[in-house]
Amino acid sequence: MAIIINIETSSESCSVAVSKDGMIDFQLEDTEGMNHAVKLAPFVEKCMAELKRKGERPDAVAVSIGPGSYTGLRIGLSLAKGLAYSLDIPLICIPTLQILAVKAMFRNILWEGDEIIVPMIDARRMEVYMAAFDFSMKEVIKEKPEILSTDSCSALHGKRKVIFIGDGSEKFMEIYQGDNAEWLGKLLPKATDMIALSEKYFKSGKFSDLAYSTPNYLKEYQATVSKNKVLTNNKV
Repeated sequence: MAIIINIETSSESCSVAVSKDGMIDFQLEDTEGMNHAVKLAPFVEKCMAELKRKGERPDAVAVSIGPGSYTGLRIGLSLAKGLAYSLDIPLICIPTLQILAVKAMFRNILWEGDEIIVPMIDARRMEVYMAAFDFSMKEVIKEKPEILSTDSCSALHGKRKVIFIGDGSEKFMEIYQGDNAEWLGKLLPKATDMIALSEKYFKSGKFSDLAYSTPNYLKEYQATVSKNKVLTNNKV
């Protein structure tokens, strides 16, 4: 029986879940905004205390690796690495878009099984991070940053149903040209959504390198400067 601590910090939600043999054992979540730096460490401490109370310890720690919030991903991976190192247990890094795809699968038990799932994470303006998966989690469209247009996902127009999910999908709804779509809306990835994948990764020995694992941002970070600050700096 594998005991895994699952950490998800890629969005405005911060969540941690302990899983045992693929089932939820204990979970904590904060949805009040970007409080990851304040909330995450106490959440993990509570999980560890709960395991200690039962005379148990984790066999691995899994973390959402991105894409998503630059700050959130750094905080999540740093803590996951520290925990894995201190306990001498494996680190499992799971792509955030895969987590959203699995979340979509569990939203409905009546799928035909040939649907294509398209998770989209908001990247501001009309840009998203996206990928497309079939029900075996094979990539139909490789993960990438995408500036949304009427041509986006045109390869998916056809008879197979396309399931869109994530906080980036809502702005695509009005311009999507296909008639084969279902929209699950602005759903965020949570630690509990990771459990099926972390269990699969653990059983297959798909572990990540503690020293060299880095967040998967998909594109370079671009810092923004407020207009007021620019005007102030330009004053003579």
